[in-house]
Amino acid sequence: MRVVMLLYPRLTQLDLTGPYEVFGRFEELTLHLAWKTVDPVIDVGGLRLLPTTTLSQCPQADILFVPGGYGQIDLMEDREVLNFLRQQAGQAGYVTSVCTGSLVLAAAGLLTGYRATSHWLSLDQLAHFGAIPVAERVVVDRNRVTGAGVTSGVDFALSLAARLFGDERAKATQLSMEYDPKPPFAGGSPASSEPAIVASLRASSADFQKARDDVARRAAAALRLKQLAP
Repeated sequence: MRVVMLLYPRLTQLDLTGPYEVFGRFEELTLHLAWKTVDPVIDVGGLRLLPTTTLSQCPQADILFVPGGYGQIDLMEDREVLNFLRQQAGQAGYVTSVCTGSLVLAAAGLLTGYRATSHWLSLDQLAHFGAIPVAERVVVDRNRVTGAGVTSGVDFALSLAARLFGDERAKATQLSMEYDPKPPFAGGSPASSEPAIVASLRASSADFQKARDDVARRAAAALRLKQLAP
């Protein structure tokens, strides 16, 4: 069973490496990191990651996965990437994402009419594409499985593993990773964090979120034109 994971510049590596850690523990899954070239890709923090295949040579995915990150903005208007995702999704058993990777799927027209989630700061932008935003850590709608922000990638992958291989194997994998999170502070979501901290983070990210929203609106308009074309 092939897992095709999109790799791209300025992604958030934990969006990718969290699920990779889980999926890599199942011998039935073969993981492919796909990008336009096989040159090293640099994440938003400077970590270098190496693609294993190019988009043009990538095998057909059984599970298609898109992580999020700052570089996701460019992908919403990248015709080559969007076409690749559409082609792969056509025969994939599952179409999935973590964080703002869902906005890339949405820009490709792959979440229209589906319930989906994303990072809480960008969740409402899914509606531009006709998706139904849901503020949950993992959202499953038919064969679309989306995770919320960054750290939810582990929860996402364990949830999908349970669907594929059963609860007992997923539980054993969770134990093997000693995934028993006890964060040092209460919070971590807008619902559980102190209002002042939420407001501060919203304010500090406002300019970037405005830029992301502007691109999302353009990408949504382009998608509508494509869907209306004969």
